[in-house]
Order: sequence, then C-alpha cells, then structure tokens
Amino acid sequence: MDATELRALQAPLKQMYRDDPESAAIPAAAEARLGDDITCAVKSWAGDTVAGLHPAAGGDGSKACSADMLLEALVACAGVTLNSVATAMGVTVRDAVVRAEGTWDARGTLGLSKETPIGLTAIELTFELDTDADEATRARLIELTERYCVIYQTLRNPPQMSYRVAP
Repeated sequence: MDATELRALQAPLKQMYRDDPESAAIPAAAEARLGDDITCAVKSWAGDTVAGLHPAAGGDGSKACSADMLLEALVACAGVTLNSVATAMGVTVRDAVVRAEGTWDARGTLGLSKETPIGLTAIELTFELDTDADEATRARLIELTERYCVIYQTLRNPPQMSYRVAP
C-alpha cells in the first residue's frame, strides 16, 4: 500500500468522524476465563492464549506472562503505527524491528514489601530501522509513531481505572 491508497482508505473514515465525532469512540474489550493450575484463557484474534504465573512468581514458564503480553500489545501497536506513518510520509522502510523491554519487581506482586511497586516500572521501546531516510526523517517517523500509537499513549497517560463485580 502506498500513501495515496492509505489516504483513500482512511478519507471516508476521517470524514465520518468529523461529521459524527461520537462514531470515533471505538470500544475495546478483552475477556479471560479462569482455568486450572492458576491460569486463565484470554480470547484473542488467533484463539485462546493461556496465561499463568511467571517463574518469578512460582510458574514454570510454560504459560504466557501478562507483562510480556502487555509489551507484545505495545510493539504490535507501535509496529503498525510506524508502518502507517512511514506509508503516509512516503518513506521506504525495507525492514524494521520494534522491541519493548520492561522491568517489574516480583517482591511487589508477591506481597513481600508494601513499598515495592507492583507492575512494570520502566519500559524501553527500541526501533531498528532499515531505511535510507535521513536522521531528521527517521526522528520524525519515531515522533509520529509515539504520538499516534494507542498503546504507547495509553501507557504514557494512564486511563482512569475502575472495576465492578457483575451480579
């Protein structure tokens, strides 16, 4: 797909969202069902993913780790956004690897220390680009990827969180 095709694909959507801003509010949802041996099955586009305890919390490493799944969502969104931005800018990217690395302290989730944060406390996103684009263009690609990546912006500006227990 080139920039012209991308613009043609997105033009009617952009017009619809301009005409009816409420139609741009896209719901997102996920669902998991508890399983045996402290696991849960998460429904995904490619079928169920079984998540379980990370080895640092007592798991055997055979099940998906939720922290890894969060980073996978980040690199997926950043990769698609980078591809879209490069296409819109007319920049040829022959190949790219988007990598996310994070750190979490098992003492927090295991309840060993109330002072220890629970969750990822540092995430680094790395882009390896195979392109002839100059440094300014490369920087602009990454800047726009950061700006338009839904997951990156969600992590950077955390949403209000709440919960409810269904009857």
